[in-house]
Amino acid sequence: MPRDLRTRIILVSTNHRVLDEFTNQIKEIVEKTGSKYSGPVYLPTRRVVIPTRRSPCGQGSETWDKFEMRIHKRLIDIEQNERTMRHLIRLRVPEEVFIEVRLK
Repeated sequence: MPRDLRTRIILVSTNHRVLDEFTNQIKEIVEKTGSKYSGPVYLPTRRVVIPTRRSPCGQGSETWDKFEMRIHKRLIDIEQNERTMRHLIRLRVPEEVFIEVRLK
């Protein structure tokens, strides 16, 4: 008996709007092809804060600037279906989005 094979897609980006648009495109394709899916699951946002000194020469008062970058993640599980996978492979991935695909 074949087990239920699933594909796990993890999407990572610093721009949450582009990430959500791409996630909606994936959902539309999966719904159109009739596969079962779960998600998108919003994983915790990672904040990277970099404190830098305003005065590079060391003179004057100690004033600091803080630069922040947020990393957003989404997770989608899709039932493996040849037709669905074919459509997902043809999908254009934006430059700002990094994608990881795991087959289970």
